[in-house]
Amino acid sequence: MQPNTADIITPSPSSPHLRRILVVDDSVVQLKILSAMLKRWGFEVWQAESAEEALELCEQVVPDAVLSDWMMPGMDGLEFCRRFRALRRDNYGYFILLTSKSEKGEVAAGLDAGADDFLTKPVNSNELRARINAGARILEMERKLTDTLGKLQGAYDAIDRDLRQARTIQQALVPRRHHDYGGARVSLLLKPCGHVGGDLVGFFSPNKFGVGVYSIDVSGHGITSALMTARVAGYLGGDFPDQNIALERRFEKLVAFSPPEEVARRLNDRLSADPGVLEYLTMGYAIIDMGTGRVRLVQAGHPPPLLIHANGSMEYIGNGGLPIGLVPDVSYDRIEIEMQPGDRLLIYSDGITEATLKNGEMLDQSGLVDLVRQCSGALGTEFLDDLYWRLSQLTRGGIILEDDVSAALLEFDGLPAGQTA
Repeated sequence: MQPNTADIITPSPSSPHLRRILVVDDSVVQLKILSAMLKRWGFEVWQAESAEEALELCEQVVPDAVLSDWMMPGMDGLEFCRRFRALRRDNYGYFILLTSKSEKGEVAAGLDAGADDFLTKPVNSNELRARINAGARILEMERKLTDTLGKLQGAYDAIDRDLRQARTIQQALVPRRHHDYGGARVSLLLKPCGHVGGDLVGFFSPNKFGVGVYSIDVSGHGITSALMTARVAGYLGGDFPDQNIALERRFEKLVAFSPPEEVARRLNDRLSADPGVLEYLTMGYAIIDMGTGRVRLVQAGHPPPLLIHANGSMEYIGNGGLPIGLVPDVSYDRIEIEMQPGDRLLIYSDGITEATLKNGEMLDQSGLVDLVRQCSGALGTEFLDDLYWRLSQLTRGGIILEDDVSAALLEFDGLPAGQTA
């Protein structure tokens, strides 16, 4: 039944999270006694003489707490508690069962049904007030936790939006996945393990006779690493040759490649000189002369590139080198190879060879060779996509890998007949 508003005392400011209490008891006398005590303490009190009536009342009002008898005709307090817990509501409701039961099994059954506390009949006013105060503290903590979670969710949503935008910006660093230069074709693969990653691949060509291809892996993951890749992308961009540290101007208009080992040294000087940068990166960078198939490359701590011969045989190129930005004043070695028409060079990050397989082991270099053989019938981006898919099927994470995965594939055809470098 609805309370007489004239009888309701203003709720106590000491319990702002517990103001409205629903009392349920088939005894009219017990209802009056309990309601009188609660009203005297400043609570808004609602009454119901049965669990069925109480459930209907809960559809109209949302009690902060329920004080319910256990033994009632029809639906008992235990079943009412279960039904109360199943109701949809925004905040938690504190539930106290009134009972003469004290056996451990009965108490366990009440807790299992969702009761928060118990009071033994006949109810002592001091004990009732103490239990109500305990419920108020619980509700206060619950509401504060809910508010905190709401703020955290809002912050997470804002960060998630920023990261999605950052991912879009990072993807713009690799505007094209494939380009055919006539004498050579370059294809790229970039799969961050999160919203943004620390891997970067790219290519550029200052003239029609040569192509530069790079694969970079910044230490760590996430936003800091992504910022580093954006910084390095500015050093190696192909749209503005004057800003590319891998190119140099000769005579008036001719732009040529700087030696790859010199490019690595320049990058190292810039990154290691910045005291605010703690990250370092590994890099595989290759330049190919499309007229001769001559490749000059540097391996700065990056996994050794895989040379895939036209006849199907394969070999790894290089044996290491120091990462870039780790220590100052480092020199790098140049590696030279000759590619024949039909040969392919795969430059990749360790997200491939160090991927954790379902058996707990890493893929390693021999595993990569096996994967490449399985993809040998595909070319370009189809080859790289097939390689990534097959890798994902072998790992514990499935399609979601534990590290960023990137690769650049250089396919050499040789310049058309009659065209020379």
